[in-house]
Amino acid sequence: MQHFPIFLTVAGRRIVLSGGGDAARAKLRLLFKTEAHLTVFAARPDPQIETWAVENRLTLIRRPMEAGDALCAVLFYAADEDPAEDARTTALARADGALTNIVDNLHDSQFITPAIVDRDPVTIAIGTEGAAPVLARAIKADLEEKLPTALGTLARIGKTFRKAADALPFGRPRRDFWRAYYFNAGPKAIQTGVEAVQPALDALLDTHLTKPQRAGHVAFVGAGPGDPELLTLKARRALDEADVVIHDRLITPQILELARREAILIDAGKEGFGPSMSQAEINARIVEHARTGAQVVRLKGGDATLFGRLDEEIDAVTEAGIGWHIVPGITAASAAVASIGQSLTKRGRNASVRFLTGHDMKGFADHDWKTLAQPGQIAAIYMGKKAARFIQGRLLMHGAAADTPVSVIENASRPDQRMLDTTLARLPADLAQAGLTGPALTFYGLAPRATAAELDAVPPSYLQTPATDLQQEAL
Repeated sequence: MQHFPIFLTVAGRRIVLSGGGDAARAKLRLLFKTEAHLTVFAARPDPQIETWAVENRLTLIRRPMEAGDALCAVLFYAADEDPAEDARTTALARADGALTNIVDNLHDSQFITPAIVDRDPVTIAIGTEGAAPVLARAIKADLEEKLPTALGTLARIGKTFRKAADALPFGRPRRDFWRAYYFNAGPKAIQTGVEAVQPALDALLDTHLTKPQRAGHVAFVGAGPGDPELLTLKARRALDEADVVIHDRLITPQILELARREAILIDAGKEGFGPSMSQAEINARIVEHARTGAQVVRLKGGDATLFGRLDEEIDAVTEAGIGWHIVPGITAASAAVASIGQSLTKRGRNASVRFLTGHDMKGFADHDWKTLAQPGQIAAIYMGKKAARFIQGRLLMHGAAADTPVSVIENASRPDQRMLDTTLARLPADLAQAGLTGPALTFYGLAPRATAAELDAVPPSYLQTPATDLQQEAL
């Protein structure tokens, strides 16, 4: 982020602009939304600027800008539409202590003016670091359509009511009150008329002052495989309401950014064969925060119900008498199989799929290898990188074909996703050579679609070869 977004107080302060043409006129239309004192320097001003001066909307000085003209100005805009003159006036303004912007010159500007959605006093600023103004305008148009025009009126009335609302305890009780006002009571009242909003606010405050404190609650939320756009709507809402977010190490920073700024974020990461927060400590943290009345989100990668020790955490919460619910998420297998262009089941190929873990609390996990080694079996193996040689050995020992396709997808759905296309025979060696360091999911019996098409052209007798040297070695 090269430009840090802030909202600057300009009411009653000077903003100076040099220029009198199209660029100046366009910038002034935006600046008229402020309560600043506008001063324009232009030897030959546009007729519209002349009219605004006559209407006392700005002070027009009909000459080029000189040293000292920007004294006490908080902002300065160079809109001379001439690079040399823009550079000259900007240097003068900086010498006078003003922050400077040169229209259509991002590199030499000290600040940029974002696209603005105006529902005064609600203001939304949209910036793209100057890289994509067309995109900024498209986002602005989309927000203009979605935000009701009455939002500004509700905000102005709410602003006058803030001191009365301070009677509510700080934190969630106040947030619940304002959420009910802006998204329920306020919009309903304003349909009757502006005069109905204040009585609705008074009645709403009485209700919230007498209602019992909201009990603590735990939402066990699946965060999906990492792409924020794969979060469910329920997961987004849970993050928006959370006072505390206790998250796994696989949760991406982009998803954590969706939590409220005031929320407490606790990293409860676990790593196979590595440093971890104990499950008992995680359970204790969840219960501890929920008992204070907090809305706790236990945020788990993928789907919370799959290899997430969910039952242990639910038992701890239930034993403490705390309410809970589950928000399912997209599991890594769904995202990973989509990335290789396959489906988990296919008519004529397999009518079932196994979800396995490469290791458990005791070490490498054992499974029904004899069944899995049969032709046509498909398995999605979680946490299987370090157990690759163990899995290979067990499958070969029970007769699996050495050329069975295996796909390993690292960081599924994320920008840094990588895919390894290999076979059971080459799996450990190819994994070591690839040096995968991120979370990975292994598909046994599935190849990327292009590779699978090539395999389909090979006679079935080749795909079901008898025991190889590798199998004999495993035996």
